[in-house]
Amino acid sequence: MKAFAYNALPGRVVFGTGALQHLQREIERIGAKRALVLSTPQQRGQAEDIARSLGERCAGLYDRAVMHVPVETARAAREEAKRLSADCAVAVGGGSTVGLGKAIALESNLPILAIPTTYAGSEMTPIYGLTENGQKRTGRDARVLPKTVIYDPLLTLSLPVPLSITSALNAMAHCVEALYAEDANPVVSLMAEEGIRALGRSLPKLKANPDDIEVRSDLLYGAWLAGAALGAVGMSIHHKLCHTLGGSFNLPHSDVHTVILPHAAAYNRAAAPDAMARAAAALSVSDAPLGIWELEKSLGAPLTLKEIGMKEVDLDRAARLATERPYYNPRPIELGAIRALLDNAFHGRKPAEISGQD
Repeated sequence: MKAFAYNALPGRVVFGTGALQHLQREIERIGAKRALVLSTPQQRGQAEDIARSLGERCAGLYDRAVMHVPVETARAAREEAKRLSADCAVAVGGGSTVGLGKAIALESNLPILAIPTTYAGSEMTPIYGLTENGQKRTGRDARVLPKTVIYDPLLTLSLPVPLSITSALNAMAHCVEALYAEDANPVVSLMAEEGIRALGRSLPKLKANPDDIEVRSDLLYGAWLAGAALGAVGMSIHHKLCHTLGGSFNLPHSDVHTVILPHAAAYNRAAAPDAMARAAAALSVSDAPLGIWELEKSLGAPLTLKEIGMKEVDLDRAARLATERPYYNPRPIELGAIRALLDNAFHGRKPAEISGQD
């Protein structure tokens, strides 16, 4: 076995149908008394219900979370938390809201409790992202890791099926990259492979019966594993591309992860054969990139960058941005090859081997 290092991340997970009922207990457990509830404008109603359930423990509600966490939004939220004398934040929603909570914690040390209503998995990571002047900056800091995550599958029932599908595929991307991360290790690889398995087997069932709470639970379980895996190891070309496309071109977060995933996996297929074999085994297919692409196609998920708002004229710029200050990747990052990857993703071609083109 290869030598490895494994750092277990701190944090508490409360999982189960009806787990939301334990929120007040979890706030008390971290010694907090005044919670600022965070949400997107679209999820204000759900956040209001949670705020009411907290009674006097609710300091206020801030409903301006948006994709990719603009620095202006983060600053305004920090000021609101300070004005209300909040001593913790409760992030209700997906990656946008959790990301806003992390941005508050990054500079204020305000503890976060996360209540995911999607399958993004970001609640399990110490990774934050902020967008300024059209570019998204990411980093890792233990201060942004939520103290407690409450997973209640009942809260995901209202998530529309198309968004449920792309959100779960976003989580699958975390798992795939964790398998070939520079600091991959046996513990994280077990979580990643099981996460792919849970998500892959549940997605077709979700499309057939969106109200099946057991299916929703299995997807949330997969998302938990995906986030935990991503949080423990580094990111590679898939996430670099998605951060670039999302932060610089404002593409929808889970959609861009969905479109890029099979193509990023194909880019690394030859350089990370063991990782691709484990992903394929988890999906019960012979080839991971093609298997992921065919799963997405069967689910009616977006397959092209064009359909989610990318302009072909911007592909050259996207390739340049994605290859500047690259993350670790098992295969060297080559501008020409990344441009070809983006072209395949733009047009929705089957994931293919891409030779070096610089």
